[in-house]
Amino acid sequence: MNFSRTRVVLALGVAGALLLALIIISPMLMTSIPSFIGDGATDPDCTGGSQSEEASDSAASDIPADYLKLYKEHGEKIGVQWNILAAVGKRETDHGRSELPGVKSGTNSSGAAGPMQFLISTWGGKARIEMSSRFNGYASDGDGDGIGDVYNPADAILGAARMLKRNGAPEQVRRALFVYNRAWWYVDQVEEIAKRYAKSGEVEVPPQADDSCDEPLVEAAPNDVVAKILSFALAQRGKPYLWGGTGPDAFDCSGIIYAAYRTAGLSIPRTTFGQWPFGVKVSQGSEQPGDLVFFNSGPGTGPDRPGHVGMVVSKGQMIEARCRLCGPIKVTGYASRGNIVGFTRPLQNSDVIEQLTRLRKASL
Repeated sequence: MNFSRTRVVLALGVAGALLLALIIISPMLMTSIPSFIGDGATDPDCTGGSQSEEASDSAASDIPADYLKLYKEHGEKIGVQWNILAAVGKRETDHGRSELPGVKSGTNSSGAAGPMQFLISTWGGKARIEMSSRFNGYASDGDGDGIGDVYNPADAILGAARMLKRNGAPEQVRRALFVYNRAWWYVDQVEEIAKRYAKSGEVEVPPQADDSCDEPLVEAAPNDVVAKILSFALAQRGKPYLWGGTGPDAFDCSGIIYAAYRTAGLSIPRTTFGQWPFGVKVSQGSEQPGDLVFFNSGPGTGPDRPGHVGMVVSKGQMIEARCRLCGPIKVTGYASRGNIVGFTRPLQNSDVIEQLTRLRKASL
């Protein structure tokens, strides 16, 4: 059976077409093109990442060799558990062996297609997409031919890995599976399959980062002001995302930055749209801790109107409050996210320079 159809049926019934566009049709919930999805695992000590897990005899006998290779390859590349990917492939289409409509061609009654049963709307609006084009969806090129083909296992499995990563895996893997197919019985079934596929009989979940990672990041700050900003931001790790949140219990992407700068006695714009033109632009590669990195993300955003922001904590790493279903606030990698709009340095804004001058005088 192809149970992915519940993603549309339940979402439409619960929240209507608008919420469906934000949660399912729009890739990664808040993103307008798929290259915003973070590729590659990050430092497992401080940011979380996938863990190596040997395949069980059950996995080796049940999963076609080419599929098993793809699950492992793309799971490692993106940073999600390969056995979770494999379990999704088993639950959806028996690793592409199902003869039901939509697996090898066309769609099922709900518009799902391919071995990982993507809704065509979430893939990008059509089954085969040139990866050089702009589109909204998870279409991916897993074999390097320049085409994102929903029926191609290499492409579909890479797209599924990105979707799971976007929505919380590997740390919040059950949450990510729920977004993949919005039913907890589905999550339970996939998890049970994944356990059978792992030699250990478990779904390994990396530990959440703790404050043992903070000290070296803060010590490397270019000055005391940035150190204060980073100390506050890093201390919020593990708290939930809340749209419009500025703390103390939850934040959105720009809210945590706004609050961090306030902790250092500095006032900057509250929203991403306000923060983008506020700071002085810096070129990629010249960014430093305390700078902001912006992404083209979400409805109504574009290359000149970014809708998501994170704060650089070290080269290639940022702290971000990503989205409600993406897991807690954490340090993640930004280097491989292809939809970066740019970097800014709020501390070089003329208003902030005046604020810093007043603070220094007041401290004398």
